[in-house]
Amino acid sequence: MKTVGSHLATMFEEPGTRGRRAMPFLKYLLVLTVVVLLYGWLFHVIMAWEGQDHTWFTGVYWALTVMSTLGFGDITFHTDLGRVFSTVVLLTGVLMLLIILPFLFIRVVYAPWLEQRNRSRLRQLQSVPRAARDHVLICSKDPIALGLVRRLKLAGVPAWVIEPEPDTAMRLEDANVPVVYGDIDAPDTYRRAGADRASMVLANASDTVNSNIVLTVRELSSSVSIAAVADQSDSIDILELSGATHVLPLKQRLGEHLANRVSAGIERATVIGRFHDLELAEFPVHNTPLQGKTIRECGLREHLGITIVGVWEAGRLEPAHPDRKLTAHCVPIVIGSRAQVQALNELLVIYDANPNPVLIIGGGRVGRAAARALARREIPVHIVERDPSLAPKLEGIADSYSIGDAADRTVLDAAGIAETPSVLLTTHDDAMNIYLTIYCRRLNPEARTITRATHERNVQAIRRAGADFVLSYSSFGVQTVLSLVQERELVVLGEGVDLFHVPLPGSLAGKTLSEARIGERTGLNVIGVQENGGIATDLSVERRLADRCTLITLGSAEQRERFAETYR
Repeated sequence: MKTVGSHLATMFEEPGTRGRRAMPFLKYLLVLTVVVLLYGWLFHVIMAWEGQDHTWFTGVYWALTVMSTLGFGDITFHTDLGRVFSTVVLLTGVLMLLIILPFLFIRVVYAPWLEQRNRSRLRQLQSVPRAARDHVLICSKDPIALGLVRRLKLAGVPAWVIEPEPDTAMRLEDANVPVVYGDIDAPDTYRRAGADRASMVLANASDTVNSNIVLTVRELSSSVSIAAVADQSDSIDILELSGATHVLPLKQRLGEHLANRVSAGIERATVIGRFHDLELAEFPVHNTPLQGKTIRECGLREHLGITIVGVWEAGRLEPAHPDRKLTAHCVPIVIGSRAQVQALNELLVIYDANPNPVLIIGGGRVGRAAARALARREIPVHIVERDPSLAPKLEGIADSYSIGDAADRTVLDAAGIAETPSVLLTTHDDAMNIYLTIYCRRLNPEARTITRATHERNVQAIRRAGADFVLSYSSFGVQTVLSLVQERELVVLGEGVDLFHVPLPGSLAGKTLSEARIGERTGLNVIGVQENGGIATDLSVERRLADRCTLITLGSAEQRERFAETYR
């Protein structure tokens, strides 16, 4: 009711449409007036027949109260004829005032106002502010888009999502997602979005549409960086020839990163990222002398100079407290120089490892990419695939494969589930991956279970099912694009965990790590301090934080946001 005035104003604000908009409403008012006057006259006729006498306005008053269903009861008929007449008046009022009037109001007043308001909103969403520079344009609202906008915001990089559907564009704006309304294949859309001033354009639609996007953006700018997502391997060359700066076969790379987490063959520390002259690596402690010891008892810092900065267990990254015990399913994350990581590999290589094939369930693009990556490490692979039509594509990739349903116990037994060192679940069905995670964990509790998630919302369910490591397509895509925007090497720590370079807030300058209580208050794990051109990773709780230094932290986007709010 607060906007009734603006609703009514829309009926008369455009001279060419005044009569057309007002005429149905005026006709309704005329019919309503005639009906009220007719019922008022009949009221007097019946009241006179009953021997009652009322003023002329009383008839109008009675007709309005009955038609509006108020029914005060101060004026009533005493005969059946009067009661029948009252019933007719009541039903007429229900029809005209409770059904026709709201419908007419919506059609004549509210709908035009809403349409005009939406047109006005869409006009405002058709362009990026002229002051915007070095922003990122995301060409489709896919699983990557919303997470990427959030991470770019934390990194201080503005981003806009291009959306051709008006309703979707307005919903994104209501959700506080910066959006540009326009067709993703129209040059004018990218001109209004300031593509020539952007730091990157992400073409994340289908392969055929992406090639069109790349050519369209290249018409406006020959220098802007364009990252194009390639679903099919055959599209990589086409997108490069179209003018894409970076082509991202995300499903293929997702399979490779999942394969890096496999525990099989000769144990070694897998490098998961580099920054400056340091490496981040992880290794399983299963069947090594480190199993069952605390981090302090392991003595890796004293003997190798390498530091444990976090521990994966049950799919979650836990802080590396000195008294934390490393169980059979723990996978510590370490940081050190290349020589220190190599020394750790030399320590691990002397221990026996399970020589049986890794079991990959799902022979799609992700599964086949994982199999190729494992083959390069000379790790035997057995693939289980339900679709017989994919059998020719598995030839030469896996050492062996089975065609059948992985939910069938006999299929898994034949594939070697009882002896495999690791199970890699790569199907695109999250519900199936959750089921198989539970099933495989029950059949072989010792195997390391690595699971792909298609949708980020299912990650927690997969973790609860017992997966040792989870990585979703959307999260991996966000981290890949973010590394390109920030011009750094890709560091894939795991689902929901990222590496943040955080400038030290003024409120923490001069305090020790113990006094700052960063982990306690925000959940972020400080793994290093960058100052004077170097990085210190051998941190004690008494280390004092110098002004203008940069904290290198591990944690989630939510924890990074909590840090910003806590140390505002």
